[in-house]
Amino acid sequence: MNKGQKIFQYVFLTIVSLLSVFPLYYMFCGATNKSTDVVAGKLIPGGYVAENFKALLANQDLARAMWNSFRNAVILTALALLVCSIAGYGFEIYHDKGKDVVMTLLLTAMMIPFAAIMIPLFKMFSTLKMVNSMAAFMLPTISTPFLIMLFRQSARSFPHDIIEAARLDGLSETGIFFRMFFPTMRSTYAAAMTITFMNAWNNYLWPKVILQTDSSITMPMLVANLLGGYTVDYGMLMLGVLICTLPTAIVFFCLQKSFAEGITGAVK
Repeated sequence: MNKGQKIFQYVFLTIVSLLSVFPLYYMFCGATNKSTDVVAGKLIPGGYVAENFKALLANQDLARAMWNSFRNAVILTALALLVCSIAGYGFEIYHDKGKDVVMTLLLTAMMIPFAAIMIPLFKMFSTLKMVNSMAAFMLPTISTPFLIMLFRQSARSFPHDIIEAARLDGLSETGIFFRMFFPTMRSTYAAAMTITFMNAWNNYLWPKVILQTDSSITMPMLVANLLGGYTVDYGMLMLGVLICTLPTAIVFFCLQKSFAEGITGAVK
């Protein structure tokens, strides 16, 4: 690659990077400006963030929404990692043709949009009198075909000779999983945790349907509420979106290295 090609490559990547970052910059500018400035397209940070924050607190229960979203995301992530990792481990380590058929059915289910099964799910939970419960919120997403497939692919790179040696030494199957497989697949767990936490935090449709009380409001619901009414305070709206985005951004940036390793199937 000659010098001209390198310059073109760097210029192209710089332009693409700026275009990718621009929506985040615009959101930050909007959160620090008045509504009229946001509508006018002002691209310089302002000093109106305190007023926007006070208006947000006055209009919405921000603390409750943050707590509900954080609690839901953490509990759902922990349960999903446990269930999906055990399932993926079992599909690969105790492999047979029947499990291949079940895995194929699970992967086929990924093509069905959630909106197509939302009404049957709601009717089922309504019949069981589980509406407005944490169980109804978590059960449909506690196990996903993608996470099971991710852990199954990672289990393929796990040395089977070590498992046989551990069995000969008298280690139980549960001990093999928690004392050998679990610590070895840290990067896979980090990738799965990042994906699950972001999906749980940003989930809007199902919580809106199944959690019908004001005390169950989450951050995506709060942001949607800011769009209601005859007029919209875009400065307050941008601040709400910024606050809603921060937790997932922090989780991703803290785990981005492990996330990349986990997606590519790296094992340490």
